[in-house]
Amino acid sequence: MDKIEIHSEFIKLDAFLKLSGLAETGGEAKLMVADGEVLVNGEVCTQRGKKLRPGDTVSFGGETLEVAGE
Repeated sequence: MDKIEIHSEFIKLDAFLKLSGLAETGGEAKLMVADGEVLVNGEVCTQRGKKLRPGDTVSFGGETLEVAGE
């Protein structure tokens, strides 16, 4: 599982999808989340503003990434 490092206390789900490269744009991230295609910690998440903290995992399209702190 790859780790994506953040430099703050949390990151919102849509911003994480863009940062990690799972989504190319904010609009694409919004649609992915709204369509129920994204899992946070193994559960479907439809809140694009969900706050992710180090240790959380995000899954999409068979790929799982972990949020890592500095």
